[in-house]
Amino acid sequence: MNRLSINWKEFGALPSAWLLFLQLIILILAPLTNSNMSSHAISWCLSALVLILIAKIIQRSPIYTAVGMSLVMLALTFSGLILMGLDSPSILVAANIVEAAAYIYAAFGLLMYMFADKYLTRDELFAAAAVFTLFAWAFAFLYSACQTIYPASFGVTSATQLSRSWLELLFLSFSVQSGTGLSDIVPVAPEARVLVALQMFCGVMYLALVVSRLVALQYIQHKPKE
Repeated sequence: MNRLSINWKEFGALPSAWLLFLQLIILILAPLTNSNMSSHAISWCLSALVLILIAKIIQRSPIYTAVGMSLVMLALTFSGLILMGLDSPSILVAANIVEAAAYIYAAFGLLMYMFADKYLTRDELFAAAAVFTLFAWAFAFLYSACQTIYPASFGVTSATQLSRSWLELLFLSFSVQSGTGLSDIVPVAPEARVLVALQMFCGVMYLALVVSRLVALQYIQHKPKE
């Protein structure tokens, strides 16, 4: 029993693990809130918890500043306004951009955290996976803002509606970020193509830098002493 308590205590000291867990839960619940992730109370609460965890992660990272905390507070404020029914296009665009900025800020904080030492820890393993989901969510928010400003920014061969749902944009983001190319959604507007190109670059650099860094840390940790 004491051993179980110690394990939970250790797991509670890993905010990156909780962040990854909540991101996956939101992904599983995404079909229930297909039109807008913040339109469902449960999804909004989970999103709020993600932002709170992001605030904790920013605080633990080398880039902890008032800017990061301000982004989190603004994102929570906009999410609350949307939950209350204030979903005008300008508020939706502002909310998407601010949330994307908060997620990207947290992702860079985790990257700096992973590159700060020479040893691989369990928290850094969770952080590596969390960075992937943070970038995927951030670009999905940017895609949502893009199609709000420029209608019909993303096209689908099997559908004719102008606006893509949140789940479709999130699926596109994961497809581009992972490099699998499984999505049937394609960027049509020039602004959308630029965003997709930027995410392709981030995805390639993530694999080249982060994965190689983790492999190097694992080698250093188990390197035989001379």
